[in-house]
Amino acid sequence: MKTLKCLLVLLLLTGNLMATEPGKKDEKQAVEQAVEKLRKGIIDADQATLESLVTDQLTYGHSNGLLEDKTAFVKALVSKESDFVTIDLADQSISIVDNTAWVRHKLSGTTNNKGVAGTVKLSVLLVWVKQKGDWKLLARQAVKI
Repeated sequence: MKTLKCLLVLLLLTGNLMATEPGKKDEKQAVEQAVEKLRKGIIDADQATLESLVTDQLTYGHSNGLLEDKTAFVKALVSKESDFVTIDLADQSISIVDNTAWVRHKLSGTTNNKGVAGTVKLSVLLVWVKQKGDWKLLARQAVKI
């Protein structure tokens, strides 16, 4: 009887996990799409896209220790002070708890900051929050690899 109860509990738990998995998959896809919009927005230096994807409380940490808020982040890209020509992402993982998601990936790219060509290889952590149905970037931190 005890074995039967344990088996029933296990089946119920497994069923609940399987039942919630599609929603999690949808949310992960939504976060993945937000990351891709951000990647394109950075390359295109598209002010409207960038401003729509980040929270007003954004803290954006660069691998050199520089911290930017939303205004400084957008201004640096739009002015081409920070100019990404290409961005490739690899080894991306996404985890979600409630209305918060964190994304880790490797970023490699080419830059043309202030007219000087360069390359970057970074490990990046992004923290996203869901606000009014949309995923918005709250925090980002990068380290050189």
